[in-house]
Amino acid sequence: MLGLLFLTKSKKRTLEESVRLIQQGDRSLLNEIIDAYKPFIAKNVSSVCKRYIYETDDEFSIGLIAFNEAIEKFSPERGSSLLSFSEVIIKRRVIDYLRKQTKNQHISIDLTYSSLEEESAGMVIVNDLSFEEYKKKSDEELRKEEIIQFQELLTSFDLSFSDLVISSPKHADARSNAVMVAKTLVENSELKIFLFEKKRLPIKQLVEMVDVSRKTIERNRKYIIAIALILSSDYLYLNDYLKGMLET
Repeated sequence: MLGLLFLTKSKKRTLEESVRLIQQGDRSLLNEIIDAYKPFIAKNVSSVCKRYIYETDDEFSIGLIAFNEAIEKFSPERGSSLLSFSEVIIKRRVIDYLRKQTKNQHISIDLTYSSLEEESAGMVIVNDLSFEEYKKKSDEELRKEEIIQFQELLTSFDLSFSDLVISSPKHADARSNAVMVAKTLVENSELKIFLFEKKRLPIKQLVEMVDVSRKTIERNRKYIIAIALILSSDYLYLNDYLKGMLET
């Protein structure tokens, strides 16, 4: 609904096209988008805080700042839409804010699901919920959302999680080489554009840039693509998992 209203107002200009204009210096357009997407911001802030959020709340201000940050940092090369990207940034910044505000304290949180856009959202009230328990619950929810977003991105490359399980290198050295190839790809803007536009690896170019055989790259093609997608996107938990996997 918001997207349709904004498209009408901006003469059918897409949100991503508007962001590009903002990044080029159109500050008035920035104010228009932020005003149009305040309900979107409030919804995502509310999903973290587990209560209705008013525009006068500090948490809403954090959400506004995060949305502005997402607009400034957004790039189509990330492989996701602005709204998907900003959703991650907003929730992460609000959680960081709550952590700072409630560190080492016990809090009472009313986990009332009052979003008007969510159907059949039950009401759960938790009293004397420790901050660590709250943090764990929030992290779990964000991790699930991140996995869903990554799954959608994989689908656009005709890949699935089962493909990754089957194609994942069995040895640590092989995994490290695959990650090295993925990093080389991501750090080269032309190769990264090729990946997202063609939905396939630029194997010929990669062979010339890394000390890995063409046969090995082709064998680990799906795994390398998946790692490149993670490295190219703002996935907090998947990037942490990737770091931990390489350290083992």
